[in-house]
Amino acid sequence: MGILRPLPTPQQALPGRDHRPFTLSGRHAVLGTPIEPPFPADHAQAIFALGCFWGAERLFWSLDGVFTTAAGYCGGYTPNPTYEEVCTGLTGHAESVLVVYDPARIRYVDLLRIFFEAHDPTQGMRQGNDIGTQYRSVIFVADDDQRTLAEQVRADYDAALRRAGFPPVTTEIAPAGPFYYAEDYHQQYLWKNPAGYCGLKGTGVACPISL
Repeated sequence: MGILRPLPTPQQALPGRDHRPFTLSGRHAVLGTPIEPPFPADHAQAIFALGCFWGAERLFWSLDGVFTTAAGYCGGYTPNPTYEEVCTGLTGHAESVLVVYDPARIRYVDLLRIFFEAHDPTQGMRQGNDIGTQYRSVIFVADDDQRTLAEQVRADYDAALRRAGFPPVTTEIAPAGPFYYAEDYHQQYLWKNPAGYCGLKGTGVACPISL
């Protein structure tokens, strides 16, 4: 759950801090790989926000070709936020997942398809019962190539959803600014807590890829 308030302006956002206020284990509990750079030079990165990051991270770490994943915060103003700060809605961040992948084994466009099919991208500032700006749907793009692909797949899925009777897609496409890692207990949460909450719920509509 959460509270629904408008996204803050930079002036309204919490001040944050110039350092991470906690420590990380540094290793992926499932994959055994590092969750922080440096990553393999021939790998690429993607950042997605699709509601609560617990289930979202599990979705991506299960994919063949994914080197590592991490839960964190992206798209806001507050530097080095805590989970409690993000939940106030006063940092501007969305709960996000960093995905480091091998483009020779899985394509960015495939990650986009999985992203869209795994949640309901028409709900605005919420996913189901999870309400708040931190649960909005966002694709954070690293470059123009990612933006072009994201815009095309978003348009394709918007058309498919409208044909199925859904409202318009509200997914944002935004530059990938700083990715702030979430606290260690959030990392691979559903591996550590198999009976934990997972809010992911797709629409049941397949995402066509016209590329």
